[in-house]
Amino acid sequence: MPRITSVEVVDVRFPTSLTRDGSDAMNKDGDYSAAYVVLHTDDPELTGHGFTFTIGRGNDLCVAAAAQRGRPLVGRDVDVLCADLGGIYRELQSDTQLRWLGPDKGVVHLALAAVMNAVWDLAARRAGKPLWRLLCDMSPEELVDAADLKYLSDVLTRDEAIALLADREAGRGLRIKELEVTGYPCYTTSAGWLGYSDDKLRRLCEEAVASGYKHVKLKVGSSLADDIRRCGIAREVIGSDGHLMIDANQVWDVPEAIEWVKELARFEPLWIEEPTSPDDVLGHAAVRQAVAPIGVATGEHAMNRVLFKQFFQAGAIDFCQLDAARLGSVNEVLAVYLMAAKFGVPVCPHAGGVGLCELVQHLSIFDYVAVSASLENRVTEFVDHLHEHFVDPCIVRDGAYVLPTAPGYSAEMRRPSLATYTFPTGSYWATRDRAEPVA
Repeated sequence: MPRITSVEVVDVRFPTSLTRDGSDAMNKDGDYSAAYVVLHTDDPELTGHGFTFTIGRGNDLCVAAAAQRGRPLVGRDVDVLCADLGGIYRELQSDTQLRWLGPDKGVVHLALAAVMNAVWDLAARRAGKPLWRLLCDMSPEELVDAADLKYLSDVLTRDEAIALLADREAGRGLRIKELEVTGYPCYTTSAGWLGYSDDKLRRLCEEAVASGYKHVKLKVGSSLADDIRRCGIAREVIGSDGHLMIDANQVWDVPEAIEWVKELARFEPLWIEEPTSPDDVLGHAAVRQAVAPIGVATGEHAMNRVLFKQFFQAGAIDFCQLDAARLGSVNEVLAVYLMAAKFGVPVCPHAGGVGLCELVQHLSIFDYVAVSASLENRVTEFVDHLHEHFVDPCIVRDGAYVLPTAPGYSAEMRRPSLATYTFPTGSYWATRDRAEPVA
């Protein structure tokens, strides 16, 4: 039986600040980065890969925390780990000394996501299945055993979660066949970064429409005049039938958010994303009430399932945007999906970072097949950059994710990419002019 022999953690950074890819009102010059984890076993054909996402400085802190999180896995029997994915999550998550630094938030929680993403990838590879299929083949009881339902029983009990999944179980096969034909719908943010010129914005919106996208998202929040002009360009290009979303990336106070969104209401946005602090549940509820029928979306910076519980309880959001590398991996993601299904809130995962598209395609497919059984008002983010650095990159065709077929969580990075972009020793960073600003 294979055992884990070592946990490799790599600081990987891509210089996206040079082209302003990823730029928004709050984060103007990020270098998209990953604390990348590889679980090595004594079987050279069996490894597990995972990561968490950052935007440059501080990625080394996540790397150090992931090394701490992963240390207890060394020497473990892979078959035993994979037989109890809920148990190993709870063991790592409950480390009392590391937990004190959170709990369930910050660098130590990002590190837990990186390590547990690698564990889930290992489990899927061992089973010879893509992660979405591994999840869809699990029974309601197995899924709930894996989910982190701690602190949630006031809104979702174990029995309720099992009953919800059991109610959808019969149609799983038909929904898989449907997605094999149609793919899972996605939207593009690639056109709308705040640092792009108007000409580039127009060109990229035109390319998005030509590629089959019906949903386009723009970053807003630095200048109202600029936002009015840029939203006008986007609306003109995508037409009245296209869906426009806007994203402020937390830059506003609540009254400012309400005033600003009302000014942009003429462009009929489907949602305003992160209109204020990601921790302000009641602030989101106030914005939602004031700007309806424009929806409110948030979640990429929601640090744990308890905060999502409060968003649902308060009726504060119309769209749930969980993040596969900020929550505590699949275990905590499962809990949020289950709560969202109970409250009737569509989940539209955040994927605007390196590797996140590769992960969330699996989660969205699983959601439709086994949890929500609905595509209504559901669309998953896609950003068209950095996929070339992955062994099994996501594929988007006609505005939809094609179902992954390779075993695993699609998280493995190419070794040449690691040799080039490992910070600070990779060939790119070692030779880069140090006079250039490093994000």
